[in-house]
Amino acid sequence: MQIKAIETFLCVADTGGFHAAARQLNVTQTAVSARIKLIEEETGKPLFTRGAGGTNLTEFGRQFRPYAEQMLSLWSFASHELPGQTPHRAALRLGAQLSIWDPLLVDLAVRYEQRHGQLLLTLNYDHDLNMVDAVATHVLDAALTHEKPSDRRVLYQELAPERLLLVETPDAAEDAVFVNLELGEVYQDHVRSAARKASGQTLFLGNCMMGLRYVFKRGGTGYFPEYVIRDQLNDGTVVSVAEAMDLMLPLYLVTRRDSEAFDDVMACLTELRETG
Repeated sequence: MQIKAIETFLCVADTGGFHAAARQLNVTQTAVSARIKLIEEETGKPLFTRGAGGTNLTEFGRQFRPYAEQMLSLWSFASHELPGQTPHRAALRLGAQLSIWDPLLVDLAVRYEQRHGQLLLTLNYDHDLNMVDAVATHVLDAALTHEKPSDRRVLYQELAPERLLLVETPDAAEDAVFVNLELGEVYQDHVRSAARKASGQTLFLGNCMMGLRYVFKRGGTGYFPEYVIRDQLNDGTVVSVAEAMDLMLPLYLVTRRDSEAFDDVMACLTELRETG
C-alpha cells in the first residue's frame, strides 16, 4: 500500500471531502479518488460514505484511521529521522491499551535500555487502537492490555492483576466529584455502585493521570492504581475510602510468536512488578 494513499485517506478524513483534500494536497480529485480506491481494494472495505450530508468515514474507516496515523508516523520517522540515528541501536515499540500503565510503560522502557543500551524507542498509549491487532500486524513489538487475547497470531502472558484503590482527598465534600476513567467492562462493573453513591458530578476521562490531577486540584474520589498513588497515600494527599473493595484489573503482556524481544520484555516487567 502506498504511503501517498495513506496520507490522502487521512487528508480526506480531516478536511471532510475529496475536493477539499485535492486542494490541500495540490492534486486532482481523480487522483484522490484513485488513492482511496487503492486502499479500499486492498482492504476489501469502503472507507467513506458520500451523500447529501457530505463525506463521512464508514465504521471500518473509523477503525482504520488510528492505524493509518501510526503507519504515516512510522514512515516519517523511518524515512527522515532513522538514517541519521546512531547505528547498532535496538528498536522497541511498546504500547498500552489503558492510560493507567503510562508510568509502567516508561519504567519498562528504561529497564529495557539498562539491559540493551540506548534504544530506537516508540511508546504508544492509544485507547482506540486495538493493541492485540497492532502487535499481530507489526505496528508494535509488545503491548499491555486488560483484555485476554484470542488472536492466534500473538503470544500472551497473564500477569498479576493491577490493583486499583478507591481514594479521596481528605477535604472532599459530601458532593465531591467521582472521577470515572472508563477503563473497560471489568472496571465499569466494579465502579458502578461507587458512581451511583457519588452525589457530585461524574467525569468520564480516558486518561488516568489527568483524572488524578483533577482530583488533587478539585477534590473528589476515584479508583487509581496503587503504584501510581503510593506516594500520595503516604503523605496524606489522598486517603483510602473506608470499607471500599479494591479493584483487581486483569493485565496481559502481548507479543508476536516470532518476537525476539519477548523474554527480555517479560523479565524487565517481572522485575518492575516485584520491586514495585
